[in-house]
Amino acid sequence: MPTEKDNADTVDHHAHEHRDVSGGWLRPAVFGAMDGLVTNVSLIAGVGGGGGSQHAIVLTGLAGLAAGAFSMAAGEFVSVSSQNELIQSEVDKEQHELTTNAVAEQAELVGMLRRRGISAATAKLAAAEISAHPDKALAVHAFEELGVNPSELPSPVVAAGASLVAFSFGAVIPLLPYLFGADVLWASLGLAAITSIVGGGLVARLTARPFWRGALRQLVLGALAAGFTYLIGLAIGGLAAG
Repeated sequence: MPTEKDNADTVDHHAHEHRDVSGGWLRPAVFGAMDGLVTNVSLIAGVGGGGGSQHAIVLTGLAGLAAGAFSMAAGEFVSVSSQNELIQSEVDKEQHELTTNAVAEQAELVGMLRRRGISAATAKLAAAEISAHPDKALAVHAFEELGVNPSELPSPVVAAGASLVAFSFGAVIPLLPYLFGADVLWASLGLAAITSIVGGGLVARLTARPFWRGALRQLVLGALAAGFTYLIGLAIGGLAAG
């Protein structure tokens, strides 16, 4: 028969995995790096297509890096903070129900365990054991009903920091040739393409999907964004020259 400790350990394990994937550092880091890469290679392609000088491209790239990194960080901070506040509000409601209507909440827990395939007798015993410990009961109810562990909510600061650093890393890559004195757009585009392939492929492997699938998806999306802004720059550059 599963004990209260077994159930609590299961809740802690799954909640920890849920936090890392959905709201810890991994998600904002992955999105930040890819966003930084696509954003800056698109800016560079647009300015380069319009005939911008090396100085103009470096200035645009660094401005895009700084603006994008801080924007992403602020967005992640607000998003995760708001998510935590919403979850905490729901957890507080659950805490109130456990305090004022313990019998009904225990019966509800029995139903949850029964839906997981546990026999009626075992579910009743497990629910009684869990309900005898208010903190653990809250953790189990919160995980079953909200999919979170209230003691392991993601940190807004960690999410914001991961997003800022990752965006900066991704954004600086297509800018490297210009920072080292090479005024050639193809070098920047080629470096961004290689990074897209590697980054997209690694992300795919993290989710147990084929490397080529993630690599191709990221390369195509980045190429479309850069190609579109290049055409815009080319058109505006042509109008200015005319």
